[in-house]
Amino acid sequence: MRRWNGWGDESVRLDLPRAALAYLRERIGAGVSPRDATFESVVAFVPPSRLRPASFIDASPQTRVRHARGQSLPDWIALRSGQLGCVPDGVAFPHSAADVRDLVQFARETGACVIPYGGGTSVAGHVNPLQGDAPVLTVSMAHMRRLLHFDEQSRVARFEAGVAGPDLEAQLRSAGYTLGHFPQSFEYSTLGGWIATRSSGQQSLRYGRIEQLFASANVETPRGRLEIPSFPASAAGLDIRELVLGCEGRIGIITQAAVRVRPVAAHESFHAWFFRDWNRARDAARALVQNETGLSMVRLAGESETRTTLRMAASRGTALLQAWLALRGQRGSTCLLIAGVTGSTRAAEAALKHAREIAARHGALYAGRRPGSAWKANRFRGVYLRNTLWDLGYAVDTIETAVDWTRVDAMIRGMEAAARAALGNHVHAYAHLSHVYPQGSSVYGTFIFPIAADPQATMERGRRLKAAVSAAIVQHGGTISHQHGVGTDHREYLRDEKGELGLNAMRAVFATFDPDGMMNPGKLV
Repeated sequence: MRRWNGWGDESVRLDLPRAALAYLRERIGAGVSPRDATFESVVAFVPPSRLRPASFIDASPQTRVRHARGQSLPDWIALRSGQLGCVPDGVAFPHSAADVRDLVQFARETGACVIPYGGGTSVAGHVNPLQGDAPVLTVSMAHMRRLLHFDEQSRVARFEAGVAGPDLEAQLRSAGYTLGHFPQSFEYSTLGGWIATRSSGQQSLRYGRIEQLFASANVETPRGRLEIPSFPASAAGLDIRELVLGCEGRIGIITQAAVRVRPVAAHESFHAWFFRDWNRARDAARALVQNETGLSMVRLAGESETRTTLRMAASRGTALLQAWLALRGQRGSTCLLIAGVTGSTRAAEAALKHAREIAARHGALYAGRRPGSAWKANRFRGVYLRNTLWDLGYAVDTIETAVDWTRVDAMIRGMEAAARAALGNHVHAYAHLSHVYPQGSSVYGTFIFPIAADPQATMERGRRLKAAVSAAIVQHGGTISHQHGVGTDHREYLRDEKGELGLNAMRAVFATFDPDGMMNPGKLV
């Protein structure tokens, strides 16, 4: 059973070692264990639906609550405190594109707004109803998960857009293929959601971001169906795919999408290196991608994140690893780099050899496969730690960006300094480079701070943190979102990136497909 007020499956729990909890208390003080609202108490305060009754709409309070929020920190605070504010007036579960078309028409006729709902994993406010006079119909794509067609010669697979990561991969791997798109939300996020928010998977260095994988789509809009054909390449004017990528539901609901796939690799492994300091580690990461080593992933944790990761694990294996590092002269600060090697056996061996040579030139200690294998085994489980930390009295937020290599260091310092300016000594901030490119890198910041006794005080702490770090991102020339999209949470910073003319162009596109502004209003712009 999926949690209604947190991340993932209710049966999964990650325990925090006592030493890790002591470390957090030493860093930022003790947390206040929250008094979470019960599901029953939240459901009891759901107002009556404003939608016209219809057999194809579930207007029960239970279903409306379960589709009211995503996974952002404000969403968590709202759900845990029971102070949800707006909830959708009903939820529909279409089984086909024709059903979706009928739902859009129903909403248009009744004056309702429509929110597309994929996996509910948004951390930017994409699926949240906003205060307004119009009733809100949330459209869950949970029943539209089929593989519709697989062209093995062209290596293009067409799916219904509600397919979640595990189902998509299972259907492809039965034929020996993979999409290779593995965001941290992989277990629950959907193909339609990946496209609508311009998602990036952990191994995008090999497979590409979703914009490289996305071939074509069908979108049901208030003005009719938008059908985008699939071509290997085209010079026929503007690429209409780009209107769908990152649209966040503003032009319509993606019902089907074709993606470019490839055979499952004969070999895949993940390897770890430790560096004495950040400068050597950063230069090594840049060299690995600029020298085209053929790696599928390069992930570099800064000194603070590496230290936090080792303290949070606090296992016998971690203790042995730290002892080994000390024997090799890396006592104290160190940076962990994990790289993926994916491909044919010969190509993987060559890539690993090349990577080891580059890392060695930057003074790295090669730690083998064990840390990399541990990372792979837990790469979709680590987010469950948010549940554990909340129960212990700590909130977690993540804020990410991307900049050119010349700005990476200043960006990291700026984000962490902004967090401390907002919350003083009561925030633990650290960062890693989750995706690297020849031009630059993403910077993924994690921020942990104590929960207040009053949910509104916790919300205010989160708001100050988000505003300060987002302002620092803009100040240091970064994009307001590398992989999480815009929604409502990043909306006010978009003008700095797009300019007024760019925003007006986006508004014009939305108005073309949705002249009445009924599709996910208030998101993006």
